[in-house]
Amino acid sequence: MILCDIGNTSVDLFMDGKRSKLSAVDFDPSIVQGDVYYISVNTLLNERVQKLTNWYDLRVFIDWDKYYPTMGIDRIMVCEAVEDGIIVDAGSAITVDMMQGGIYQGGFISLGVRAMEDAYARLSPALDMSFNFEVDLAKMAKNTPDALTVGFLAPLICKIESLEKPVYLTGGDGRLLSRFIPEAVVVEDLIFQGMKKLIEKGVKC
Repeated sequence: MILCDIGNTSVDLFMDGKRSKLSAVDFDPSIVQGDVYYISVNTLLNERVQKLTNWYDLRVFIDWDKYYPTMGIDRIMVCEAVEDGIIVDAGSAITVDMMQGGIYQGGFISLGVRAMEDAYARLSPALDMSFNFEVDLAKMAKNTPDALTVGFLAPLICKIESLEKPVYLTGGDGRLLSRFIPEAVVVEDLIFQGMKKLIEKGVKC
């Protein structure tokens, strides 16, 4: 079984236990042999893969009544991987979602690390600096990088911890955030775990 997450700029393939990222611009789906189960937010590639008989869109397996209509397909997939817990997907945006008994309970979206740094920089040249991920969020900051970091992360981490459920971190900055949530489990391939579970449920049905 081949799993594929098609984004706007990259294609993430999971095959034979190995993960590889390719450019969406250069990717030719017709060269992939075998059954491919995919999710996609890329309109141009959607048109191409829909013509291929060995590519299967996982949207048809989703119980849409569990989620809200405009919820991103990637968020749904990481939620499908977790029966009970908080899923934090730290990418371009940071999404935080709660699952309980396999039922979606809701969530929220924050700017991602790089996007927040860029937002501060647009406010003022004096705020154009990188976050300090060694900062102690429990203390009041005494310099600008620490102040920016605490202002961004402290409310986010506090909200996540207040939900009092096991935390699963994924996405490009998942391991970075794990410094502030030591009990969290980092699962880099969580999206593919969700895709597998969804396929298994769909086959049983």
